Parts: sequence; structure tokens; C-alpha cells
Amino acid sequence: MGSNEEIKIENDFYLIRFQNNSTSTEIFQRPVNNNLIQFHYGLKGKAKFIFNQGNYALDLNEEKSLLFYNPQKELPIHLEIGPNTWMISVLISIKKLHSLFSNEAEHIPFLSDENKEKKYYTEDDISPSMAIVLNQLFHYNLNTSIRNLYFKGKGYELLSLYFNRSEDPNIEQCPFLMDEENIAKIKKAKQIIINNMAEPPGLQELSEMVGLTLKKLKTGFKQVYGDSVYGFLFDYKLEYARKLLDSGTYNVNEVGVQIGYSTASHFIAAFKKKFGTTPKKYLMSLSN
Repeated sequence: MGSNEEIKIENDFYLIRFQNNSTSTEIFQRPVNNNLIQFHYGLKGKAKFIFNQGNYALDLNEEKSLLFYNPQKELPIHLEIGPNTWMISVLISIKKLHSLFSNEAEHIPFLSDENKEKKYYTEDDISPSMAIVLNQLFHYNLNTSIRNLYFKGKGYELLSLYFNRSEDPNIEQCPFLMDEENIAKIKKAKQIIINNMAEPPGLQELSEMVGLTLKKLKTGFKQVYGDSVYGFLFDYKLEYARKLLDSGTYNVNEVGVQIGYSTASHFIAAFKKKFGTTPKKYLMSLSN
């Protein structure tokens, strides 16, 4: 239930999707030429980068990004991808990136004359607009003929958002993103529905609990988490149910009740919709 996929966008420009939906940690290793800059984005869960034969490690946490660049030394990717972790990595050569910013290179620290030969490591928050793009890279329905074009556009969009030093580029289209206080309220709404997944509040009640209008709650939640409130909750509940089944402690009926399904048939239908199999068959597959 884990997977990674590398997409070659252009020469010296790669995008890698990591999607570990399993309950175990996955290992990924890849050589990286020392002329490539590495951007890593943690959408959800947690990953760890291992350096120098395990003597040094650096965590990539949820809603954080890491940038690595060391022209003096190759930095191969040795990655421990935690359970239920989604992340995106972008690898691009310093030459290609420099050409994108040829008139503005002085505004990018590691491209300035005094830093262009220095190693560079930094951690930053993922902005709401970046989170939208990252979610889109995991939730897309495209004809295969335009898939690479889509990934190319999203790869460049991620880079432009990473280096954006002014206000959020989506502000004109979405005034909601201007207000960090509203973003905090959306995150609070997510925590409320998770904490009360068996009996979640209605949307109107939830909007009052966090101090947002109903419209801002619905619009903002979709922008920050890439799904509607109840779409997000459905996925979360079913993932939680799968973990309970994995534990071997609960039967199907008990798991359904824990996540808020009053009848086993409703839980079975929801589980099959999410995972393509029934809870009973899933349990049987664990024992094989």
C-alpha cells in the first residue's frame, strides 16, 4: 500500500511522489548528482533523511519543506518514509534554476555570488497555496496524454511559490488566504472533526465553533486540505478503521461503531468504497 513514482519533467528536472499508505516505514534510496538542488515537501505524516551512513538524520515533518544543496558533495537521498506519509520531492539543476531567475538571482540566497558555492540547508513552512498544489499532485484525474504536461506545470508552480517573497500570489483570486488567523481556524476545524469523528458536528455548528462563516469554512477547508470537510473526514475515518483492523484487537462491527457507523452494512459499504474490498476480506488478507 506504499508507492513512489519518479517523473522526469525535463533534463535535470525531476518530481518524485511518495505515498506510503501502509502501517510500516518504507525506505527509499536514490543517487543525486551534486549539481542538483533538492526540494522536499511534507504533505502529511513524517519522513526522515539519513546522511553519512546513518551518522546524521533530519526530519521532514507535516506541512514543512526542506531544501538541500551542496555543490561540494553529492547528497544521495536515503529516506525513511513513515506510515501514512505523503510527500513530494523536486530535483532541479542549479543551472536550470538559475536560468529561471536570471534577472533576480541576487534575491535567492544560494544563488548569490557569495553563496553559490556553499552548501545550503533550510526548513520552511508550507504555505496554504503550496499545500493546494501538493494536494493536486495526489488527487488528479487526467488523460495519460497530458499527464506529464500537468506535472511539469505543477513542478514549476511549486518552485515559484517556494521563492515567492511578496504576498501570496493567490490573494487576488482568494482573499481568504490573506488571513493567517483564518488558516488557524481551519486547522482547528480539522482537529474538531477528528476528535469527534464518530459524531461530528454539522457544518453550521462547526463554523460557529471555530468562528468562521459557513462559506469561509467550506471554501477554506477545500483550499487548505484539498477536500470538503466531510470528504476529508470520510478518508480519515476509513484510514483509522483500517489501522484498528490491522491491530487485530477489534472485529468488524466494533470498528464500525468506533468510527460512527451504527450499522455494519453501512460501514462495510464505506470501507469497500475507500479500499475496494470488504473489511472481512481485508482481515483475511492480513492473515495470509
